[in-house]
Amino acid sequence: MSLTLTQLRYLVAVARHGSVTGAARALNISQPSISVAIDAIEKDLRQKLFVRQRGSGVSLTSFGRVVVAKAKQVLAETDELLGLGKVNSAVGGELVLGCFEDLAPYFAPGLLRAFSESHPAVAVIVRDETFETLGRRLADAAVDLGLSYDLGLPSHFARVLLHELRPHALLPAGHALADRPEVSLADLAAYTLITTDQPHSWQHMLDLFRGRGLSPAADIRTSSFELQRSMVANGFGVAVSYTRPHGDHSYDGLRLVCKPLSDPLPMQRIILTHDTHQRVSNAALAFIEVAKVWFSTRDIFTS
Repeated sequence: MSLTLTQLRYLVAVARHGSVTGAARALNISQPSISVAIDAIEKDLRQKLFVRQRGSGVSLTSFGRVVVAKAKQVLAETDELLGLGKVNSAVGGELVLGCFEDLAPYFAPGLLRAFSESHPAVAVIVRDETFETLGRRLADAAVDLGLSYDLGLPSHFARVLLHELRPHALLPAGHALADRPEVSLADLAAYTLITTDQPHSWQHMLDLFRGRGLSPAADIRTSSFELQRSMVANGFGVAVSYTRPHGDHSYDGLRLVCKPLSDPLPMQRIILTHDTHQRVSNAALAFIEVAKVWFSTRDIFTS
């Protein structure tokens, strides 16, 4: 059995992009070349690495996850070895950053710019993820680092704290509670609660109420954070949120009122996370350091 570095790069690319088509596009080579390489690896190892799903790409088998993790390690160590002969060699390679979709537009571009200024030799790919997909893609080696709230992640995932946030209430302008300096969950429970339809998100918000023996009058779930804000602004209910964009207006231009919560609620953490079963590349370690500095020098969701 003899696996080449090229075959390993093709293998990792397919795992990252979830399809031979996506890998071929990213590497700018033909799909048959990648398919032949994957078939050769599976033949040599005598086990399937991917499950082919008609019309929806491929997914790694359990054995495939192990092989891809090892392939990433070999490629990273090869890059480090080649760098030993260079004077002042820079961190290089590729980094895939998976961002929870509510946080991505507020933080990913700025982080990417700061990182590229410090480490221009690293090619960074940014992907939007849900709570459900982020953990799976980290485990499958499709994503190297995840930027997320600390919700719904396996216990063996590493967590690097970047910032902590207090929850706040979202109210439409003119609401009966809008003139109060702060509101309580008991105040909000008398109204329809609007949440986002992300399992860990809406469950977490309802648990805040249930932990105090409260139950909102009704629960409406929306498909996105911005739709949630627009529904509140249009008077369909109230919400509790950690995320607060600059400018308290919904997409349709209506004003929102944000109020502190008087309840002693736990802080929510914005973190970088990675699967401890996977090797952390030098590029990922460098990104973590840049992100810690970047977050420490900014006011996060304070206006």
